[in-house]
Amino acid sequence: MRRLLIWPLVLIAVAVGLVAAANFDLGPLVITPEGRQKVISRFNEVRKVTSPGAWYRIPLLDTVRTYEQRWLYLNTEALPIQTRDGEQLIVDNYAIWRIDDPVLYQQSFPVGRKAAEERIDRIVADDVREVIGRHTLEEVLREKRGEIMSEITGNTRESLKRVGIGVAEIRINRTELPQGTEESVYARMKTERERLARKNRAEGEERARRIRAEADRDARVIVANARRDAEITRGQGDAEATRIYAEAYSGDADFYAFQRSLEAYRKTIGAETTLVLSPDSEFFRFLQGTKNGK
Repeated sequence: MRRLLIWPLVLIAVAVGLVAAANFDLGPLVITPEGRQKVISRFNEVRKVTSPGAWYRIPLLDTVRTYEQRWLYLNTEALPIQTRDGEQLIVDNYAIWRIDDPVLYQQSFPVGRKAAEERIDRIVADDVREVIGRHTLEEVLREKRGEIMSEITGNTRESLKRVGIGVAEIRINRTELPQGTEESVYARMKTERERLARKNRAEGEERARRIRAEADRDARVIVANARRDAEITRGQGDAEATRIYAEAYSGDADFYAFQRSLEAYRKTIGAETTLVLSPDSEFFRFLQGTKNGK
């Protein structure tokens, strides 16, 4: 009876031992926890890449190497970089990376993660220096900062894909001027802004003069056209009036002469007006007719 009780205890102890050994990549059982991946090799030939779960191997023949599957953070070395316009910058950046292909990663970095981080640091430094070197200080600090980081990320991703490393993002942590150069850089930036301001003001004044000249020319053309149209309209009105007068005169010449004489009397003779006329004056004809009762 006592022997029957001992065997389950022995089996439990063996199971616990196998699980404990598996956590240290020992024994026939291989346990891969969440967030990690393991490469099982036999005589340097990859037999299996495990995902989270339990697997097996042949002890002494198969070797197991464990790698992270999660995204990792690497703060790369700060770099002195010269921009396209000759300014010196200290650029501090970081990389978010992970092992996408553990087999290729193991072949590329047999000594481990330190060698991989050194490769990442070197490639990121080369890409940051090459991309920022093609842009001006203003573009790096403000105008094209997002585009620059996207280009650096794309270049680094392509380079590291060949060694089994995936890159999520390369970001610039800090961008500073070297100590002792701030004042000279700010002075050059101020001079450049003043030059651009003068250039913009000169261009604005030139454009304003051109607009005023065009407006004055258009105004003169409009006024000339208006005067021409007014003269044409006035001439047409005078011609129409002459025609009407001619028709009225030809209809009753005596009445028309009488009407014109009355208009002349009204405009010429006032309340205090004294006229000295010859008795046979044509101007005096209608007055004489009135006096004689004619």
